[in-house]
Amino acid sequence: MLIKKKRVRSHTEDRYLALVLATAAGVLNAMALGAFGFLPSHMSGNASQISSEVVSADTYGLLFLAALILAFVAGGMLARITVLMGQRLRTIFCLILLMEGAALSAISLFEILFFSPRFDSEVLLSLGFLMGVHNSTSTQLSNGRVRTTHVTGTLTDAGIALGSVISCLFSREKALDRRAFQKQLHTHLTTIFSFLTGCVAGLLLFDAFGFKAMLALGAFLMVVAASAIVLTVRTASKLMVARKA
Repeated sequence: MLIKKKRVRSHTEDRYLALVLATAAGVLNAMALGAFGFLPSHMSGNASQISSEVVSADTYGLLFLAALILAFVAGGMLARITVLMGQRLRTIFCLILLMEGAALSAISLFEILFFSPRFDSEVLLSLGFLMGVHNSTSTQLSNGRVRTTHVTGTLTDAGIALGSVISCLFSREKALDRRAFQKQLHTHLTTIFSFLTGCVAGLLLFDAFGFKAMLALGAFLMVVAASAIVLTVRTASKLMVARKA
């Protein structure tokens, strides 16, 4: 699910991707809400709130929201540049996820050891950056079918897919396309369900374990990425041996 192959990706691969990365995004988003009262990936809400800060003349709030949006965009940009530079590596997406997990673990350790409200803004900006990396990675890997933090867009895609399925029921010409639209709908619904489940789990875990739960999430992402790298290397080695034989 973390390897971008030359052939067309199946919806099954994308659903597994959604189950892992959308759930992780929901968990991290909810943990940030529990810790700081803020959602680091809710860019629509953050952009809307900027208008409130302008009206209230809250310069600090305005600058912080603008910085958070820029951090998210910067994360997406960095993930894209990294993919372009490492496109010859089959494990490039695994490496990005590995680095994301390591960065999240480092942030969590910092909060465990040196927690202080005066660092909240910096930590939130870091989390916003990582959410940008996370969403960009899943979007590129799935060719836009899985957006792990962008629920508004996923709900829109689900509505479009549902409308297409219903349209096929009343059109003989489109009947053959119904199966494809159903697969798209199932993928979008899996993404939405995974994110919502992750949000619930994230709040419960943070209430119970605090930043240790966030550290565990970072470690989980690293394990997933490292496992995919090992499996890919082993498979490539076996193929090389088979060809030589």
